[in-house]
Amino acid sequence: MVRVDERSVELGGDPSRRETETERMDRNWNELLQELRVTQTGVQILTGFLLTLPFQQRFTELDTFQVTVFCVAVLLSATATALIVAPVSYHRLLFRQRKKALLVRDSDRLARAGLLILALAVSAVVLLVFDVAVSRRLGIICSAAVLLVFVVLWLVLPLAGLRASNLRAPAEPAQPR
Repeated sequence: MVRVDERSVELGGDPSRRETETERMDRNWNELLQELRVTQTGVQILTGFLLTLPFQQRFTELDTFQVTVFCVAVLLSATATALIVAPVSYHRLLFRQRKKALLVRDSDRLARAGLLILALAVSAVVLLVFDVAVSRRLGIICSAAVLLVFVVLWLVLPLAGLRASNLRAPAEPAQPR
């Protein structure tokens, strides 16, 4: 029989999993790494794409607004890259230090910040592309729409799902001590 670590339950662990705090931290770390693998690829491709633009012939035709939006997009994309890759460096520095809970907590925060900055970077790129290809007005509209899609899919939808599941979940009986 696997013993449920009461401290794990107190820290937000799921008692039905029957895992210790250490096992939960290992699982949380592995889940976070899987999520970061997806976002790292996307943000690195976006950053690489942006870094090639100044070397294109038409780049010299951009007006001041477009160059500013481009520079903001590059800075946002580079910052998102740093935030999303930071947990790897963090892990290297804390490796074998028995600080998994600290690593998971801080890496979660870095990943969340990275996702926020990534959404802003993608919106800035949409603004630039539509501004150059169609019109500034449509660029602003499309950029705002894309940012709204990110907010709905990455924030509103998960929070609504969490709220709905909390409303449906029956109260769990008290655990005997």
